[in-house]
Amino acid sequence: MKLYLVIRLRGRMGIAPELLDTMNRLNLPRKHNAALITDTPSNIGMLNKAVDYITWGEITKGSLVDLLKKRGRLAGDERITKESLKKAGMGTFEALAGRIMEEGKVPAPIKRTFRLTPPSGGFKGHVMRHIGSGGELGYRGSAINDLIQRMI
Repeated sequence: MKLYLVIRLRGRMGIAPELLDTMNRLNLPRKHNAALITDTPSNIGMLNKAVDYITWGEITKGSLVDLLKKRGRLAGDERITKESLKKAGMGTFEALAGRIMEEGKVPAPIKRTFRLTPPSGGFKGHVMRHIGSGGELGYRGSAINDLIQRMI
């Protein structure tokens, strides 16, 4: 089972209602939000439907640890700290990232949507074109880890 990090790159204007529903099902309500999903057939179908608004790829454990440390939030929009992880019985950030990679889902007290900033240095391509034609949208494989490091 692969774990994908999906990032929404485009906003709400001019988007069809069915596509808004798909974005909400992917836990991507706003621009520059990220979510972790597995490679089930229904999830892949949703990615293909929303390909004109998102980018995705396989996340590594190191990038997942950085994402949880800097952008992970608990209920009430509180940051995740080492103390809160120990209190919830999840161990360290590395252990939590390993558990997420194995299970394919984020555990209950942690929010499933990660709010990111625009990438430092800007996007390398156009945000309304696909990867193959010099843009940023669509499947990017392991290059998602470079983008996430700039957006954290």
